Amino acid sequence: MVEKSYTIIDEAGIHARPSTALVKAVTPFTSEVTLEYKEKQVNLKSIMGVMSLGIPTGAIVKVIAKGDDALQVIEKLDEVMQQEGLAK
Repeated sequence: MVEKSYTIIDEAGIHARPSTALVKAVTPFTSEVTLEYKEKQVNLKSIMGVMSLGIPTGAIVKVIAKGDDALQVIEKLDEVMQQEGLAK
């Protein structure tokens, strides 16, 4: 299991376009990937789940990856978070 926290810096938070980018990034992996915000956890492979969290700018979110390719999941998310200007 690998966990990593991100502070959201996008002025609009995690809205539709970046949610889609995050879901697309993790879907090819076999690991179970969870996004946690305010003690609520959702499957990061579910666009509706991610959108349901309503993550604003300044929020601290945690990603939890469990599986054989968990490290690769986090590396890919780091890349996407940076490309999308979502988190630091």
